[in-house]
Amino acid sequence: MRIPIRLLARMHLSFAVFAALLLLPARRAAAQNTNSDDQDKNLDIQLHVGKDADAQKVGLPLYPGARLKHDEENQKRANFALLTGAFGMKLVVANYDSGDAPGKVIAYYREQLKRYGRVLECRTQESGGDVHASVHTQESQDSKQLKCDGDNAGNIVELKAGTEDNQHVVSVEPSETGKGSTFALVYLFTRGKQGDI
Repeated sequence: MRIPIRLLARMHLSFAVFAALLLLPARRAAAQNTNSDDQDKNLDIQLHVGKDADAQKVGLPLYPGARLKHDEENQKRANFALLTGAFGMKLVVANYDSGDAPGKVIAYYREQLKRYGRVLECRTQESGGDVHASVHTQESQDSKQLKCDGDNAGNIVELKAGTEDNQHVVSVEPSETGKGSTFALVYLFTRGKQGDI
């Protein structure tokens, strides 16, 4: 599953519609996981949808002096969790502005991300970047290593740490005004039938 963060941050659909779209595969997965003899065909779902995302919920400290990025529609942050018996997903996205150059923000978060493992530095031309995750089944419990997608070229830097199903991403780019930088903090966790979020 590929989560387009740049689209999520600018999304005009409500989070409820987004959640409904994610529930379709959950119902299919739950149907596949039940035996035909089972009497209980219920699908228990826990859902959290909010705009209460911030650096703390991503699991990273906020860069000193950074300000939450706002636009006319206030669609620059999301906190989403969907839990079923078949799979689970948690996605937290918060966008910030800083008066400091991108290099300073990158250096700061390169150090902060080390607590989650090896830090991968990728480059892209696409603002906001993508987060790629797979929901692992019981047969495939191994987490996949993070990697850079595309040609790994551009002026936008993505720092990634963790694994494909439990990752922290910081995407840093020069500000549109030409002074300072804009950055997105992202946390994505997915699981198959086993485990908790």
